[in-house]
Amino acid sequence: MLKADLHIHSTVSDGSATIAEIVEEAVIKSLDAIAITDHDTLSQLKQLPETGRVKIIPGLEISAVDKRNNMRVHILGYHIQDPEAVERLTRPVLEARHQNTLRQIAILKEHGFEIDLSKLRPADGKYLYKQHVMDYLVTTGQAAEMFGDFYMKTFKNNGICHFDIAYTDAFDAVEAIKNAGGLAVLAHPGQQQNYYLIPELKRRGLDGLECNHHSHSAEDRLTIKKYAELYGLFMTGGSDYHGKYEPQEEGIGDVLSEESGVIALCS
Repeated sequence: MLKADLHIHSTVSDGSATIAEIVEEAVIKSLDAIAITDHDTLSQLKQLPETGRVKIIPGLEISAVDKRNNMRVHILGYHIQDPEAVERLTRPVLEARHQNTLRQIAILKEHGFEIDLSKLRPADGKYLYKQHVMDYLVTTGQAAEMFGDFYMKTFKNNGICHFDIAYTDAFDAVEAIKNAGGLAVLAHPGQQQNYYLIPELKRRGLDGLECNHHSHSAEDRLTIKKYAELYGLFMTGGSDYHGKYEPQEEGIGDVLSEESGVIALCS
């Protein structure tokens, strides 16, 4: 079976590694295929290299919610044929997230932090994330570490920079991917405990479930396999790699896709 990591983030969104660095690491790890799935954008498609060393699957991860109860839902989209159609849906989220980050920066400056906005711009993307702010604060010695007490007290747990934004409707996300000729996968359902959505998402066109993920327990994986069999969905997996911009230890290729996902996405 091909070795495929089908969930990776780059500097186009909130990852710390460039696409070139990701590809090089995939080659070192002897992976057969990877998917670059940046948040809410397909702009990375312009940067995907032509290489025979590792197959690169184009994709994205849509930040969504079940608007009936505000339950968070992430939808992975692969092999999208009409990127602009999908980005019309996701672009408002990118803009809202960027404005939210600017608001967080303003609040931090009011509290005495020195932040040079010109040095905060992400390497490949035009939108700022709180991870870029934290990286700057650590680099300039104004915070001790990326995800320590300061981060939790400031950006989480009703801290001074803890705000939320409006996300895409989960059902609209699946339908947009399908209407654009892509394949839709529910990301890490065990992490967000949104199994209840699978029947309705399937009716809207859902193709697969992400089974192998660092946040999933053995029980989660068993549950996902049961849902996949019941609803005729393929199963994927991946590291959900963000580099230093996430506290997880898993690197590129440390979590691989199930065989059915490889067949569906990599053949």
